[in-house]
Amino acid sequence: MSSEKLIIDANEAVARIAYQLNEVIAIYPITPSSAMGELSDTMAAAKRKNIFGDVPSVVEMQSEGGAAGAVHGALQNGALTTTFTASQGLLLMIPNMYKMAGELTSMVMHVAARSLAASSLSIFCDHSDVMATRATGFSLLCSNSVQEAMDFAVITQAATLHSRIPMLHFFDGFRTSHELMDVKDIPVNVLKAMIPESLVRAHQLRALSPDRPFIRGTAQNPDVYFQAREAVNPFYLSCPEHIRMAMAEFGSLTGRNYDLVEYYGDPEADRVIVMMGSGVETVKETIDYMSLHGEKVGLVVIRLYRPFPGSDLMDKLPATVKKIAVLDRTKEPGALGEPLYQDVVTAIHESQDSGKCPLLFEPKITGGRYGLSSKEFTPAMIMGIYEELTNSKPKNHFTIGIHDDVSGSSLEYDTSLDIEHKDVFRAMFFGLGSDGTVSANKNSIKIIGDHTKYHTQGYFVYDSKKSGSMTTSHLRFSPNPIRSAYLIGKANLVACHQPQFLGKFDMLSHIRPEGIFLINHPASPDTVWKSLPASVRNQIRALDLKLYAIDAESVAREAGMGNRINTVMQACFFAIADVLPKEEAIDAIKTGIKQTYGKRGEQIIRMNFLAVDSAIDHLHRIPVEPEVDDTGISVDTFDYFRDADDFVNQVTRALIQGKGDMLPVSKLPADGTYPSGTARFEKRCISNEIPVWEPDICIQCGKCAMVCPHAVIRINAFDEKLLADAPTGFKSVAAKGKEFTEETAYTIQVSPEDCTGCTLCVEVCPAKDKSNQSRKALNMAAVEPIMHEQSANFRWFESLPEIDRTMVRTDSVKGSQFLKPLFEFSGACAGCGETPYIKLATQLFGDRMLVANATGCSSIYGGNLPTTPWSRNKAGRGPAWNNSLFEDNAEFGLGYRLAADQKLAQAKALIRALEAELGTVLVHALLENPQQTEADFQRQRVLLDELSTKIKEALQAHNSGDTHQLLSRL
Repeated sequence: MSSEKLIIDANEAVARIAYQLNEVIAIYPITPSSAMGELSDTMAAAKRKNIFGDVPSVVEMQSEGGAAGAVHGALQNGALTTTFTASQGLLLMIPNMYKMAGELTSMVMHVAARSLAASSLSIFCDHSDVMATRATGFSLLCSNSVQEAMDFAVITQAATLHSRIPMLHFFDGFRTSHELMDVKDIPVNVLKAMIPESLVRAHQLRALSPDRPFIRGTAQNPDVYFQAREAVNPFYLSCPEHIRMAMAEFGSLTGRNYDLVEYYGDPEADRVIVMMGSGVETVKETIDYMSLHGEKVGLVVIRLYRPFPGSDLMDKLPATVKKIAVLDRTKEPGALGEPLYQDVVTAIHESQDSGKCPLLFEPKITGGRYGLSSKEFTPAMIMGIYEELTNSKPKNHFTIGIHDDVSGSSLEYDTSLDIEHKDVFRAMFFGLGSDGTVSANKNSIKIIGDHTKYHTQGYFVYDSKKSGSMTTSHLRFSPNPIRSAYLIGKANLVACHQPQFLGKFDMLSHIRPEGIFLINHPASPDTVWKSLPASVRNQIRALDLKLYAIDAESVAREAGMGNRINTVMQACFFAIADVLPKEEAIDAIKTGIKQTYGKRGEQIIRMNFLAVDSAIDHLHRIPVEPEVDDTGISVDTFDYFRDADDFVNQVTRALIQGKGDMLPVSKLPADGTYPSGTARFEKRCISNEIPVWEPDICIQCGKCAMVCPHAVIRINAFDEKLLADAPTGFKSVAAKGKEFTEETAYTIQVSPEDCTGCTLCVEVCPAKDKSNQSRKALNMAAVEPIMHEQSANFRWFESLPEIDRTMVRTDSVKGSQFLKPLFEFSGACAGCGETPYIKLATQLFGDRMLVANATGCSSIYGGNLPTTPWSRNKAGRGPAWNNSLFEDNAEFGLGYRLAADQKLAQAKALIRALEAELGTVLVHALLENPQQTEADFQRQRVLLDELSTKIKEALQAHNSGDTHQLLSRL
């Protein structure tokens, strides 16, 4: 049966089906599942109908727990109902899941599997969340690709109606949920055939109704609860067969066949991997490669995980197997083994114990962990596992893909292995969050998919900051189906969309010899080569690369598109990649522009068309010059790690440079505790323009620093004698205000590497040149000519003493901005409206703040690795920060308050009890200080230092429990 070809990701694939098969959809957003709910909401708003001829009711709740409650209620009232979730959001649904399963309620929940927050939060993929639900009574099924996710959305819906067992359909978050692939849509007639009206009617008749009154969900006593739990056994025993039948029916309708457990590989394999998830596709690709080299290896794919199909597993294992590696994408601390491993061991043991085991040998079974938090899982790692299985005693409970120098669990493997076929065209694009690179590449995939016979794949790597951080797009095009569910190792083409990445990231380690390197660079074509860092030039020569360059910002600005370079760079890609004739590609780009921007008017369309045409005219092949003593030419950057501690130099530095995968286990803090004040090391250099201060116009109002979202504009007043050591070009004027002496200098200084170019400071500046109204006290200027000077100025500025906080009014804009911000250089979006308030709070209260941060934007730009903007003053004091969950923020913060009150009460009681030893004057001074002003706070710290000294003296005189306890409260 022919089906429409679509190029979509798994979130959209699932949402398209779930929307058509349900009547109520209760949603709450959580990455990476949010798009499923958003797409459902969009379809409902457009009045799209489901297969029953109705528009589903889509409702967003206040939390995941609320969504689960709404689902439970809708189901009990007979509506076909679904929801989408991940991670802790799924865990918050667990109480309702037990109820829904216990009441034998037909429903399907779709989960983009994601890591659970433990010592740290991660938005990326593993199976920890799903495995936490395996005791709920839900049936758990896993799909491994975008096409399978779409298909399983149908299969599970049919199976749950047949079996009455609720089902959790999961697929790998980001790797599958956000991976663009070409798939075959499922026609409506197939959906209707899979979901017969009789099953829907049966579900409806089980609903609560005053016309058929009954009670459900009773409270039970010890006399019957046990028996009631066992009464569901027949439903679970028959559930696998219902799923198998749904798979068979789907196969007869579409030609795509599935089974509960599947085998791939040599029928006489002696080494077998057992697993589920997107890594299955990579293992299949590796098996094909190994079979060409005479290896007898295989793979067992678990599709149904609960109820666990033990007999199917035994049927699918080749009788010749001697060694089995069971791979889990989760970690269960303290367990004898991870969940899938334990189930496989049990199934094989029980089969052997029954005397009906079909295996010729008693296999050695090992368990391993892989891919936590989307850690790469590559053919090289898979071959390392198969190689380990050749040992007489292969390592059990191993890890792959990391260097575990703590427990010694990790396996070695050949990191240089590349098994991808030569007919696969691979391209990597390094862009900046919000510059349009990702959206342009998504369009390119659809263009190539629609205009060629190529199979397509797109995967996009973001760091968890919002905008202003690097994005990496991985695109594959091949005449054959693509099964490479891992990042590109060696690309035919690498594109650098932001010139500041040159020399900062080793992009060319990912390119094949004789490949194409495309860069966006502001230099003229005849000076581009000399403008590149020496290390980059040397790599281009060594790899014999073709170099192309364009000043994309200039082209975009001249076309009226500001800093949106996506259309420009997309045109360049098609002009040099040769995956589609250039003229046909340009026509397709313009067609896409009309579709995307048609509603915004002809002017927008013309601007984009101009950018496309102009891009081709301004794209230049840059000659690769021979080596002529290049050693002295390089980017002059200051080493900001010079004074950092060992942890920052060894760990934070590696994370910033994108080398976190190489860190061994021993370098990571076991409890998730990281140093604060590390954002100052990152120096992202993401703005082409920065504000420049004009002292002769400035009225010293402080508004510019007040609104700066990233604390890159700093103000200070200091003794003018210190200017004798200032760098050349450092600006200052006499400070205004009665609080300052005539010898006080005033300065405003910008950190050029940290500015995001949002221009808020310029917009808010009220001071204008009377002879030139367009000139303000702050004006945006190109950063490149002044970068090194302003960087040196900012470093010297930071060496200045912090202002005496008792000198200035902290209740005024001007006064508050003399205070050092203890929230600086965050990864928030340029122009963020939240961070100026956070920054101000730290200026006023930061040296005595405890922060209970809800999960969301503020936790990501505030507490995301590799760096944190929460900082310290020169005395070492600053905000102490932690994050729990999204839903429990108020309760989490209340816990802070309760503990603080308790410790304060204990400290006061101990001080009073020790008054005779500590002295009445000191005790009363401590207890009676109002602590309302900066002077009060400073006085209290002096008193606390005196108290600490007296306590230590008392401990030397006699070892008292009370004095020990009081010391712990300081």
